[in-house]
Amino acid sequence: MKRRALVSLALTLAAGPAFADKVVNIGYSGPLSGGAAFYGKNVQSGIDLAIDEINRAGGVTVNGEKVTFKLVALDDRYLPNETATNVKRLTSQGIDVIFVPHAGGILTVQPLTTRDPNFLLVAYSSEPKILAANNPLTFMLPPRYDNYIAPFVSTQMKAFGKRLGLVGTTTAYGKQWTDAITEEWKKQGGTVGSNNGVDYNTTVDFSSAVTKALAEKPDVLFVGGPSQPTAQVIKAAREQGFKGGFIVMDQAKFEEMTNIPQSYLDGSVGVLPTVEYPGSQAFVAKYQRAYKKIPTSEAALNYVGMQAVARAMVLAGTTTDPVAIRAKLGQAVTSLPKSVSIYAVKGVTPAGHLDADVIAASVKGGKYTRLRLPNLK
Repeated sequence: MKRRALVSLALTLAAGPAFADKVVNIGYSGPLSGGAAFYGKNVQSGIDLAIDEINRAGGVTVNGEKVTFKLVALDDRYLPNETATNVKRLTSQGIDVIFVPHAGGILTVQPLTTRDPNFLLVAYSSEPKILAANNPLTFMLPPRYDNYIAPFVSTQMKAFGKRLGLVGTTTAYGKQWTDAITEEWKKQGGTVGSNNGVDYNTTVDFSSAVTKALAEKPDVLFVGGPSQPTAQVIKAAREQGFKGGFIVMDQAKFEEMTNIPQSYLDGSVGVLPTVEYPGSQAFVAKYQRAYKKIPTSEAALNYVGMQAVARAMVLAGTTTDPVAIRAKLGQAVTSLPKSVSIYAVKGVTPAGHLDADVIAASVKGGKYTRLRLPNLK
């Protein structure tokens, strides 16, 4: 009897937070293979860290029931049609909250959110069309990318000149960025060369596209997609003698471009690294202990998103009603402790957008100069 009791106790202790009455599955469909795999795994790591932290603390109490969480992650290879397939698979398993981290996939599955079964879509993309859809079950995490456009253009045009070259990624999201940069560059009096965009998810050698862009003698290059391929585009340009500036699309992160000399980034404008935000220290320390690397905003904002969803479930008194959970997200966000909220978040807009200050950066001598941007809702 004594031995049997000890075995039982050991099994109970090993279970840890599994004392919870209920385990709630959270869905995720993103690129976990291919050229965007680093990006997709960064997003997943933030959700995983939040879930692990919540579970280790014993879970949350929803309507008197102790709840822990489990992430069900599916690879969509950055392909919107596969996102739709994955979402249907996840909802068929009774999953009511699903994270998707790319514009093409988000826009494809938004119409599915209000069908039977409905679900809360946590969207990690800065595409303004996501908000324009007026979808009542979307929670969009990052700032809209059009916050960056005019300040990036004016900063680089003043610093380097009026001729712009284009070597962005050719995903749906990349094309939107390319069109917006082109329009704003011309609006501010500059000239734009031909579009030499390539698919960053499948291209291995970017030298040909860069050569074509540089043949038009640009002062500034627009680049961007996942961080690692973006770094290779910048490297190709510098090694072909380009001395001008870069406008870096918000999907790419400076802190991940460690595979090229950091001097190559001088003269760039892009997203301020998460570690540079005043309120990020506690999160950065937790993340580095767990993953042995510096977190990007993909990890940080999805960590915040998962924490907000869990708190909204508590406030709504349900884990299965996406409408009720969505209605409590604003209150949930404002009640998050500073160690969790990271970006000094202010709430959630009526359109379902996480409200926080938008800050970008220019790079010179390996140091970041902050560029505060307009915050379009």
